[in-house]
Amino acid sequence: MGAALAEAGAKVCFADLNADQAAAAAATAPAGTAIPACVDVRDRASVRATIEATVEAFGRLDVMFNNAGINRPMNFLDVTEENWRGIMEVNGLGCLIGMQEAARRMIAQGGGGKIVNTASIAARQGFDNVAPYCASKWAVISLTQSGARDLAKHDITVTGFAPGVVATEMWEEVDRDLMEIGAADRPGQAMEEFSAGILKGRVARPEDVTGTTTFLASRASDYMTGQIVMIDGGMTLV
Repeated sequence: MGAALAEAGAKVCFADLNADQAAAAAATAPAGTAIPACVDVRDRASVRATIEATVEAFGRLDVMFNNAGINRPMNFLDVTEENWRGIMEVNGLGCLIGMQEAARRMIAQGGGGKIVNTASIAARQGFDNVAPYCASKWAVISLTQSGARDLAKHDITVTGFAPGVVATEMWEEVDRDLMEIGAADRPGQAMEEFSAGILKGRVARPEDVTGTTTFLASRASDYMTGQIVMIDGGMTLV
């Protein structure tokens, strides 16, 4: 989504826990439009430093995407406290910290702003082998609604989007993890089964998502707040 924003004229900070991946992503943007940053979304100081670096490079923060997320499938009865905490700290706490720190910067500089959170189809329906992930994405929806109510007085909108099955490295990793816990018998089976009910008849490509994310970052969505946009090809109807 960062590349799509840069193409649309935005100046973007590509932030990742992996510094090399952040740098590689920033290098794909037009010259002078992007910077990389290494960030741990679980650590408030790290998030704050990333925001400060963005403001130093570009002058202000207008849009914050809370997109960091992990998933470690485990059969429901095998879910451990470590598994639960690890997922919730990144997907839930990380989202909260990102929202808070972005909002504080936006309030300080004036002029409102936009916060966009990444939810999931798993936020609308629980799945047996990824219960902590589902719970974490339900948390993202609740945080989006709570943030929208609290930050409206500062002219800050808070929205989110919920992708379905997207052909990305994360889904490939989930596919492998499900095989390891015995929830799938062969490579690709999990993605096939999850996507069988997609009305559009195929899994999503990243470009199927970026049109919506760019819209949520733009002035065209100024009158939208507290809402989650489903981008799942019709897999989950709510």
